[in-house]
Amino acid sequence: MKEEIKGPLVEKVSVAIVLEDDNTDIYNVYLINFRDDIMEGIIITSVGYGENALTGEKIETSTLRHSLEVLLPNEAAKIEAIMPEVFSLYNEYWVSFWVNDDLFDKRFVFNAETIIKSQLKELAFFGKKGVILN
Repeated sequence: MKEEIKGPLVEKVSVAIVLEDDNTDIYNVYLINFRDDIMEGIIITSVGYGENALTGEKIETSTLRHSLEVLLPNEAAKIEAIMPEVFSLYNEYWVSFWVNDDLFDKRFVFNAETIIKSQLKELAFFGKKGVILN
């Protein structure tokens, strides 16, 4: 019964933050389908949250909602642009999608202070540097 409530396990789906050009601070967030099947009816919510290190005040960005009709196997789609000013926060992406008659969803969280330009890794899928969560 609990397995039914949790839903099927999400595998071979990733969210990446990609530095678009080494000479800029332009970053985009992408959803990547490494599955062998088509993802449909995709809904993504994004929010940043944390606290001010000096005051302890809670900080939360607006929640943004995005949708994609389909994402083919081995395809990526840009979700949104992201500014380096929010890298000090936890950046959460909640992804829900359908494959056939099954609903999948998974939460991807980029931890605060983990997106550092000097420590980005080469992402072969994009041929650019960034951070990827599976």
